[in-house]
Amino acid sequence: MTDLNKLTLSAARDGLRAKEFTSADLTEACLSVIEGSGALNAFVHNTPEIARAQAKAADARLAAGDAPAMCGLPIGIKDLFCTKGVATQAASRILEGFTPEYESTITAKLFDAGSVMLGKLNMDEFAMGSSNETSVYGDVVNPWKVDDRTLTPGGSSGGSASAVAADLCLAATGTDTGGSIRQPAAFTGIVGIKPTYGRCSRWGTVAFASSLDQAGPMTKSVRDAAMMLEVMCGHDAKDSTSADLAVPNFEAMLTGDIKGKKIGIPKEYRIDGISAEIAKLWDDGAAMLRDAGAEIVDISLPHTKYALPAYYVIAPAEASSNLARYDGVRYGHRAKLAAGDGIDDMYEKTRAEGFGHEVQRRVMVGTYVLSAGFYDAYYNRARRVRTLIKQDFENVFAQGVDAILTPATPSAAFGLGEMSESDPIQMYLNDVFTVTVNLAGLPGISVPAGLSSEGLPLGLQLIGKPWEEGDLLNIAHSLEDAAGFVSKPNKWW
Repeated sequence: MTDLNKLTLSAARDGLRAKEFTSADLTEACLSVIEGSGALNAFVHNTPEIARAQAKAADARLAAGDAPAMCGLPIGIKDLFCTKGVATQAASRILEGFTPEYESTITAKLFDAGSVMLGKLNMDEFAMGSSNETSVYGDVVNPWKVDDRTLTPGGSSGGSASAVAADLCLAATGTDTGGSIRQPAAFTGIVGIKPTYGRCSRWGTVAFASSLDQAGPMTKSVRDAAMMLEVMCGHDAKDSTSADLAVPNFEAMLTGDIKGKKIGIPKEYRIDGISAEIAKLWDDGAAMLRDAGAEIVDISLPHTKYALPAYYVIAPAEASSNLARYDGVRYGHRAKLAAGDGIDDMYEKTRAEGFGHEVQRRVMVGTYVLSAGFYDAYYNRARRVRTLIKQDFENVFAQGVDAILTPATPSAAFGLGEMSESDPIQMYLNDVFTVTVNLAGLPGISVPAGLSSEGLPLGLQLIGKPWEEGDLLNIAHSLEDAAGFVSKPNKWW
């Protein structure tokens, strides 16, 4: 069987069970296409020896019977997850040479379930970015191409999105602090889900903003997302924010029956400047869900307009605190010092050399809003606004709404370099539809639903009730079926 790398997780699982091929076959198919994918710059630390050893072990488990659903399936790991004995840099120069002696909880769960790691994936530095242009490894390129431009795959999980869309791996891990799973999923025509805050452990994942970060899967279908998410979820005593809740069988909940479900359409998301294509896609998505038996209702989330400013106070504040640990003393990059330099000089030079411009910008913003004179004016006010945003969602769900349908992004993928670093606000606006979900700690999923007039993928976002990922995935499954999105990028790399 050829093109094994193009299989979905569920199709590959079924093929392994039917003994049509082995995990070793799947793994070699992926490794061979990764070798020729340098133009995409998605994989940054290849681990073929580990992959082959894990595939061999998975085949033994499969032969013995009773192997978990993810057993033998080759995936990519975002460079934010610590992987024992494998470089983990968070795409930053300051973590150059850092090789963890421990495994993140998420990767440990996936490997315990028999998943195969093909390598580490590129990303925005410390997950700060919406276009994957802040990485020390260089830009990731979107496999979708419609003219002579190279397009962004989105960020910060751009390497994960590019690799899955280009069939370099069957699925990948991502993290989402303000849209970093859902926005790149929309830009590359794949599925990405951010679960409820606390559903997936953050232990061993390099921190950006601790009250917002959440891991999730990036996959080729909603069924695959359900399969992989179930393995990633679960209580972890090492993470104080991890929820001690049972994890349901998400895949078994994909009935496709959404009759009687109430889907909210928030009027505040009809922002100025939204493209006519995105607006039409949104209307079409609502019609698809209505045809599937759902009730479509207009809702109001009145504090939405304050979400971006609140997010860009809270996230940098937490980042400035989290990134204070990178000082060149114990691990990672350390600047060369001149005679007479003291420890303060070492800190300053190391951080100036080690952090890229976007990370420096956010650390400075965060330090400013946490400073004595501005703590109440900025940080505390943003926290109060965050509470109001969360209450907006609670009020809507209390009215019987089961999920909320919105666009995932304000546009299709744009060209690398088109959004100038001199105007970061323009880049931050890419997160306009996604940050509310992180501020409220809710689950959200991006589903590919159509193509732009240029032929680029467009995604729709569904936002669910807390801890109701199964219900959210089922509604997303129905939308996926109705949209019938099957387009793939033409191979040019």
